[in-house]
Amino acid sequence: MEVQNQGRLNDSRAMRWGALAIVAFTMMAAYYVNDVVAPLKTMLEADLGWNSSEFGLFTGAYSFLNVFFLMLIWGGLILDRFGIRFTGKLATILMVLGTGLEYYAMTGMADATGTIMGYKESVFVASAGYSIFGVGAEVAGITVTKMIAKWFRGKEMATAMGVQVALARVGSQAAYAVAIPMARAYEITTPVLLGLICLVGGLIAFFAFSVLDKKLDRQIEAEVNNESEEKFSFKDVKYILSNPGFWLIALLCVLFYSCVFPFQKFASELMISKYGIDESVAGFFAGLPALGALFLTPVFGGMVDKKGKAASIMMLGAAMLIGVHFIYSLPFITNSFIAIVLMIVLGIAFSLVPSAMWPSVAKIFPAHQLGTAYALIFFIQNIGLWGIPTLIGAVLNNYCVIGKVDGANLYDYTLPMCIFTGIAVLSLLVAFALKIADKKFGYKLEEANIQK
Repeated sequence: MEVQNQGRLNDSRAMRWGALAIVAFTMMAAYYVNDVVAPLKTMLEADLGWNSSEFGLFTGAYSFLNVFFLMLIWGGLILDRFGIRFTGKLATILMVLGTGLEYYAMTGMADATGTIMGYKESVFVASAGYSIFGVGAEVAGITVTKMIAKWFRGKEMATAMGVQVALARVGSQAAYAVAIPMARAYEITTPVLLGLICLVGGLIAFFAFSVLDKKLDRQIEAEVNNESEEKFSFKDVKYILSNPGFWLIALLCVLFYSCVFPFQKFASELMISKYGIDESVAGFFAGLPALGALFLTPVFGGMVDKKGKAASIMMLGAAMLIGVHFIYSLPFITNSFIAIVLMIVLGIAFSLVPSAMWPSVAKIFPAHQLGTAYALIFFIQNIGLWGIPTLIGAVLNNYCVIGKVDGANLYDYTLPMCIFTGIAVLSLLVAFALKIADKKFGYKLEEANIQK
């Protein structure tokens, strides 16, 4: 009874936001590693002999194990069965191991002349490491999302999710900003080494969070007086898959993120080749969506908490995405100022949709199904994150080479940007369908999150 009177740990604003800050650092390190190789595409071609198809293979490898070996789905099942602490530690360890393998491939195997399954040894092993990292990063993502739903339910949940996304984007922006200058000043793999060190720190941070989460679980158990709580069962997977809201959220997720993350992998080269932006700052401008998300995602999350309108906000973000990619696809627009403005607009769209999407999942599904629901959505998202970079890399290599500069190919990005525009149009159609489904099935996505 004494624990009841004192209240739960997450009733304290300082404790719940402090717990969020700890896990947000882990995700910040993960996002840094995820994006740090993207600005180095041209240098990889010139220094390590990679081509666009091999870069596309490497980029798509992030999602390979999640898609073809269902690792993300298994991660969601593990999360709902064994909880946040166990799953988070496992995911962070995988991120450290995968990044270590990626770093080794780019350093110790850089001069290897053999091939594995038709690919250079360094490319194949680096891709394998990035794939292992991808399993850990995606499972960590659903773990942190469920952690926020647990610690902030009935409170500032959308704001908290927005803050977590914003802080993660700090890692992305740092990656885009420092990758090329650091690689020029030291070695091409130095930015990856820095990410590995940060991930070790993130692992330590998650172990620290586990202490707080264990205390919260004890308080929850004390409050319910050991009464039986609803637990996850495999029948819940059938329930999740039969829910129209799941499929619409999942489709919007894969289409929207396929127009953002894969695009950013190639954006630095687009900035340099089409808009004439200096390579020393091209990565910074390519990372502007992450910088915009840093400031705007918490703001939009607060709006969703207080005012609702989540479905409408997702439609607006998808519509903005169409405009950005369509203008990028126009071959006669080569002004660097316009390119930078479009990146800022992309950052606004990139802030709108996640701030509304992820809290919406917690409205559609009960707590004991959230881990699996998020995992299934992330799994479908990973199909796009694997397929789209692979497709864009192949299209560039086979149809878009227009010359060669300093040992690296020069590309025309018109066709790839047309592909991104088409995907963005589909995302708007799905967002519109989600708004209709919200009215039909009563998901209450347009209602505020904070309970008064």
